[in-house]
Amino acid sequence: MSGVDLRRLVDREMSEISIRRQCQLLGLNRSNLYYESVGETEYQGVLLRRVDEIYTRYPFYGSRRIREVLRMEGYQVNRKRIQGLMADLGLEAIYPGPNLSKARHEHKKYPYLLRGLSIVRPNQVWSADVTYIRMRKGFLYLVAVIDWFSRYVLSWDLSNSLDAEFCVNALREALARHGNPEIFNSDQGVQFTSEAHTGVLLREGIAISMDGRGRALDNVFIERLWRSVKYEEVYLKDYADGREARLGLENYFGFYNTERPHQGLNYVTPASMYLGMCA
Repeated sequence: MSGVDLRRLVDREMSEISIRRQCQLLGLNRSNLYYESVGETEYQGVLLRRVDEIYTRYPFYGSRRIREVLRMEGYQVNRKRIQGLMADLGLEAIYPGPNLSKARHEHKKYPYLLRGLSIVRPNQVWSADVTYIRMRKGFLYLVAVIDWFSRYVLSWDLSNSLDAEFCVNALREALARHGNPEIFNSDQGVQFTSEAHTGVLLREGIAISMDGRGRALDNVFIERLWRSVKYEEVYLKDYADGREARLGLENYFGFYNTERPHQGLNYVTPASMYLGMCA
């Protein structure tokens, strides 16, 4: 087998024989296997993009269905790889059903307060969420805070990691610019259940609401915002770096708030609805 790259003979998707055992059979040092070539890095980027696109269109798809869509498109992937990609993107399928994931017991969870509640005025309920923003090379995470009644984007921020700091920064900016809401709703992600984030809300006397795990409609308005951001901005652009991403999103959110008629608001803009009723 002289001249043959043994790494190419290892089937990473094979479930019957472990990668360790395949390396033993080939006489290949496993450390050599984990050298990631430029081609593999590019392939990983393509998969990340497609998983993001599929999830944005079908947020109720889990790893199994996303795997099947990719296989139909010719990608040789298994469920484990899709689960890893979804974890990198901070994605979780939204669908009714039992919670099979392990809770982060070190962070307190709060009940969902919006079920049956009539949202009738600005600053009654704010909501926040995080999504993935792709670039030409790599990706960033975007957090946004919106007013439920008007769909107005109150603040947003970008980060290269899924930590709590940039979510806390966005929250503080929204509070400084627009005052306090009565209720703040989010999912149960560690960014929002962290003491750094909940501590700000508790000190301000804001009621904390958190989505039930795997419930599609609990944070529906910000899910719709992500769909608009992706299809009307991110997927149409090819951000070279974080600077271009920040500039593009700044322009888009300005357009979204002040120029784009919103179907759910009888075709007025979020800014007209929010600022007009807050004046």
